[in-house]
Formats: sequence, structure tokens, C-alpha cells
Amino acid sequence: MNHIFTIGIEEEYQIIDLETRDLVSHVSKIIEGGKAVLSENLKHEMHESMVEMETGICQNIKQARQELTDLRRHLIKTAHEQNLRVAGGGTHPFSNWKNNTITQQDRYSKIVSDMGDVARGNLIFGLHVHVGIPNREEGVRIQNVMRYFLPHVYALSTNSPFWIGRNTGFKSYRQEVFVKFPRTGIPSFFNSLGEFDSYVELLVKTGTIDNAKKIWWDLRVHPFYPTIEFRICDMPMRLDETVCLAAIMQCLVAKIYKLHQQNLSFRSYRRLLLNENKWRAAKDGINALLIDFGKEEQIPYVDLLKELLEFIDDVVDELDCRKEVEYAWEIMKNGSGADRQLRIFKETGSLEKVVDYMITETEHGINL
Repeated sequence: MNHIFTIGIEEEYQIIDLETRDLVSHVSKIIEGGKAVLSENLKHEMHESMVEMETGICQNIKQARQELTDLRRHLIKTAHEQNLRVAGGGTHPFSNWKNNTITQQDRYSKIVSDMGDVARGNLIFGLHVHVGIPNREEGVRIQNVMRYFLPHVYALSTNSPFWIGRNTGFKSYRQEVFVKFPRTGIPSFFNSLGEFDSYVELLVKTGTIDNAKKIWWDLRVHPFYPTIEFRICDMPMRLDETVCLAAIMQCLVAKIYKLHQQNLSFRSYRRLLLNENKWRAAKDGINALLIDFGKEEQIPYVDLLKELLEFIDDVVDELDCRKEVEYAWEIMKNGSGADRQLRIFKETGSLEKVVDYMITETEHGINL
């Protein structure tokens, strides 16, 4: 089973000025400074105050952890050499998008000309995880089932409580910003790969999109790679959190595939219902009450996490990621990134101190 479910991870980091603790549009300095070691792994994103770091194709979670650790170490060192810092976090606590420069590349210029301030204001940072799939037909079947679990995974990642200097009252405000984009959110159910492809072809044919990468759902069968891509999560601070989320995603894909191989399925719920859980997860994170649609009751998140981990238990050892998956209980104990950011703010009353904390947490466990 192991060989199919490869892992690729993309992390979007904030580039932070050492003096002001604000975001700073210096991605070129970081890419230039890191190109000797990181040239294949660092990429521009729409805003120049963000740098995207991506792994290669990893065969298992141990390899992914090793690669992420090495890459993060080099990225942090490069930032330090430029008198900058990098941090995880789904949003910056006080930076204003109006002061952040858009990257001058055709792709981003086109998005801005198409979407105006919706694109300019999209100053958010996510974690994207690709898991290898046997083929695209199976990918669509997995996508249909996986939609149910998206809020459960998302709650663990919530890490954006602040926006432009305000405590938003959300554990993940990032998704509330991103929802302004078209073709976002939990995907619809597709009866077949053919139906999915027809949808994409219609959008391309009518000039709505130029290719399927302009479909920004929380989960998508990737248009160009043999992967299913999770896009719902906020960018975590600690490396352990990224690895934990990726391991859970890999296990879910493997488990759903295994059920299909045994001709077993999982009940499908309408997107209208799934969106209710996504909203609750965005609002309250791991403290949310999520809806158990089978029982028609609201249940503490911790109970549903327990159920989720039981659901994947029989593939965890096959994929050799028990330790990584079990880290979810550390997140429950210490709080998600949002809970911890809010704790620092409560203690200090300072958003600059929150940024300091985000930087420290991002460097946690990385031997510089």
C-alpha cells in the first residue's frame, strides 16, 4: 500500500522585519540569499512579504519530516543573514494588506486585474499537502468522501485569530478572507471523473479560468499531478504541527482507498451541512462543537477527533506514522496555534509580542 500515498508539502511563510515586527516585501532577498541551497524549494507567491517553501515528493512521513526540517533550517538561516525573520501563522497579527507589494509576475498581475482588491487583500498564509493517488478516477471518489473530514483536520490547524490589528473572534480568520475568491471552499460532490472534467472544461471554454489551477477549493484532485491536494489548513507555527496534519491527511486518503478496495463506502453529506462544521471549526477551532450528522447532535471536537483517529487506526502502522498522528493530542493539550497566539496577547497586550512568539515557535526544534 505504501508506495502510492506519497507526500508533498508546501508551506507559506511570513517575512518579518526585525525592527517593526511588521511584514516586509523582501521575498527576493530571501530567494536570492537562499538560492545556493534552496533554489528548487523556494517560490514567489502573490505578495512579496510571503515565501513559499516546498518539499520534493516524499515516500513517507519520516522522509517528509527530515526534508522539512532541513529546508526550514536553511530558510531561517537565510532570513537571519538578511536581518529578517520568517514565521508560521495563517495571518499576520497587525500588518495591513494595503502596505504589502504584489509580486510582479504575469500570473499575479492577471489575478489582480481580474479580481482587484479581493486579490490584493488576500494576505493569508496556508499549508498545502499533496498525497499521491492511484489514478484520477479514484481521486474523485476519495475527494467526495474526504469532504466530511475537512473541518476535523482544519480545526487542528487553526492559527489566524488576528487581522489588521484586531482580535477577530475567530480561531481561523484566514478562511474568512479567502472566501471572497471565487471557486473556494469545500467542493461539491461529483458522480464521476467525467463529470468533474466536464465542469473544468466548461469553465475553460467560457473563459472563466485559463486552467484548473484557478480552482481554489479546500481539497482538489490536482489538475497536473497524480495527487489529491489539501488546501484548507492555516500555516502552522511548529514543524511538528505540519507533520502531524500531513500524516493525518495521508492516513485518511489511504483509509478511504482501502474501504473502496473492499467495496465499502462512507455516507456522503451535502456541502450545505459540511459548511456548517467548517464555520464552527473556523470560529472556535479545537474548542468547537461540531455536528455529528449521523446522530444529529452537536459533539465536542475532542470526541470527533477520537473517532477520526480510530477510523484511520488500521492504516497508521502500515504507513509508519503513529507518533506523528498522535501529536494531535499535544495540540489538544497545548492549544492550536490560534489558542497560543491569543494566550500571549492576553498575557502581554502586545501584538508585537505575539509576532515574537510566532517567530520563536517557527524556529522551535530546528537546530540552527
